[in-house]
Amino acid sequence: MSKDDLAARVAALEEAVARLTRQATPEPRTGPTGPDTFWALEGLRDRLPPQAEAGAVLFTGTVDLPTGEHYEWQLGRPVDDLLGTDWSEHAGTLAALGHPVRLLLLRQVLLGCRTTAELAEQEGLGTTGQLYHHLRQLVGAGWLRPSSRGHYTVPPERVVPLLTILTAATR
Repeated sequence: MSKDDLAARVAALEEAVARLTRQATPEPRTGPTGPDTFWALEGLRDRLPPQAEAGAVLFTGTVDLPTGEHYEWQLGRPVDDLLGTDWSEHAGTLAALGHPVRLLLLRQVLLGCRTTAELAEQEGLGTTGQLYHHLRQLVGAGWLRPSSRGHYTVPPERVVPLLTILTAATR
């Protein structure tokens, strides 16, 4: 092993020890609303790999739906990865959320209306033909999954991201 290899390994170990020490003895931060305001942000910073020079984005959630379903989910991505991708690839997925009826459909499914018959009884969803059109759009974009004939669910891996997008859209 060369001196350079040894020096690199020692530096990596020192960084790992420093990171573990910060995790083991977190210092409370005082923010606009009190101590620990940015606890998730601090955790993200502590876990950033050295190559994530531009930072990272994290979203996470724990959700209990009125139907009794429970979801926990998180995703973190380095900013360099996000800025380096072609955002236009996501236009269809995002566009599917751009219609008020589709948002209402997703909300109703999360609240427990799972069949086309139950959804057709809801006000504001239009005709049966319009309902099927919107359901197809949401299924095609991955926001809904048909679980059996005429039954729909929001895929578990989409529940927290959907609620995150709605949170981000709140002004």
